[in-house]
Amino acid sequence: MTELRTYGGWRRRRGLGLLGLGTAGTFVALGSLTALVLAVSIDMRAAIYTGPPAALAGALVLIRVSGVPIAHLVLRRVRWSYGKARGHTLYKAGVVVAHPRAFQLPGVLAATRLLSAEDGFGRQYGIVWDRQTGLFTATLKVSPASTWLAERSNADSWVANWGAWLASLGHMPAVRWVTVTVDTAPEPGSTLADTVGQALSPDAPEAAALLIKQLVSTAPRTAARVDTYVSVTFDPSRSPAAMDDMPTAIGELGRSLDALASSLGGCGVTVTGRATTGELASIVRSAYDPAARADTARATNLSWADAGPIGAEEHPDHYRHDSGVSVSWAWHEAPRQNVPADVLSRLVAPGPFPKRVSLQYRPLPAAEATRVLEDEVNAAAFREQYRRRTGRDETARDAYDQARARQAAAEEATGAGVTLVTLYVTTTVTYEDDLTRAVAVTEAAAEASRIRLRRLWGSQSAGFATTLPCGVCPAELTRRSW
Repeated sequence: MTELRTYGGWRRRRGLGLLGLGTAGTFVALGSLTALVLAVSIDMRAAIYTGPPAALAGALVLIRVSGVPIAHLVLRRVRWSYGKARGHTLYKAGVVVAHPRAFQLPGVLAATRLLSAEDGFGRQYGIVWDRQTGLFTATLKVSPASTWLAERSNADSWVANWGAWLASLGHMPAVRWVTVTVDTAPEPGSTLADTVGQALSPDAPEAAALLIKQLVSTAPRTAARVDTYVSVTFDPSRSPAAMDDMPTAIGELGRSLDALASSLGGCGVTVTGRATTGELASIVRSAYDPAARADTARATNLSWADAGPIGAEEHPDHYRHDSGVSVSWAWHEAPRQNVPADVLSRLVAPGPFPKRVSLQYRPLPAAEATRVLEDEVNAAAFREQYRRRTGRDETARDAYDQARARQAAAEEATGAGVTLVTLYVTTTVTYEDDLTRAVAVTEAAAEASRIRLRRLWGSQSAGFATTLPCGVCPAELTRRSW
């Protein structure tokens, strides 16, 4: 009997934080404690005035709700209230508006523009250009092979080649991140009906034509549509080659796409082409208006102005847009144990509601990866020394975390790449009464895949846009100054 091969080794970046805190939280806690000690050493009566603020600051950073410090929850709520007061959570598109920016997309997609480029074979493909950051995102359409129908040895080789593919991104400084999106939805029947309608001969016997039409009419009840995309976000400013104009940058992006697409064949996927401007606009439009998915799939001349919703409103726990209501989650915790190659199959499998699952990989440059891992090892050693000095017993998680940090550094020294991985999930319903069931189905699928999801409270529109092949990265959004 062949032994089942498993994989693991995910580790959350921790830095020099103590008690599970980040660097900022650690400095806040230590600063509050130091201020209290100094005040009491000068005058005991000062504790009456300094004690409550210090206790409040410590509680904000030490007490957690669902793994998130209270300080983050308060800050998020303040930002949400500020944005709602200024009308940033509501979007309405004008039907007849004489304004050059009347048809821009809402939220974080407002600064994007859709460009058309030509590859080396004269075929057109679409590029999403972020005018604020100068980033370009192109999308590859792929058809993955099912691990359930493949030999176990083949699945293992696919995973190994995928790891090598991700490691190669560390030697491509212009590639900022890669997003793999699996878009599933119940099939409305339009694709099958169109295909059969074109293939059906007008001279076919009436009984045979009637039988085919009956089969087509019943197929949507059990069929599902699954689309997989690999979106590559390119930063011309990080390329070693001088790229002073847009045509040069797009040409470099095209060459990078050719290199990445050619090496994806060994990862268990088949690249079927690059997404065109019409296809990208159709994907975005279908996400905002799921009730019109069938009609949108037939359209071939959609523009970026047609992709956005007519109206959208963001709520703290959901996002309402045209004919749909969506809920988005982020990856809260990776599997603690080793998992098989098909661990995410339950999560990405088609369900009763439209769903998009996006895995985002941010590769660290080869030179920076060494420094980052050394800092993580030093931080783990610092926490170990702090534990010994304070006389605390070592916990199982502390020992596991320190071993993982050393293992990652050892693997990088032998040539492995270092990639920051995040996962985002969005599910959409057309009737709000189905929202509770859709949330339960998605969270149950995540639990079956050994991962924990955290709902993006107050960031639903950003999470919704992240699961689209438009090059949105929430970690990058937090660094922007709006």
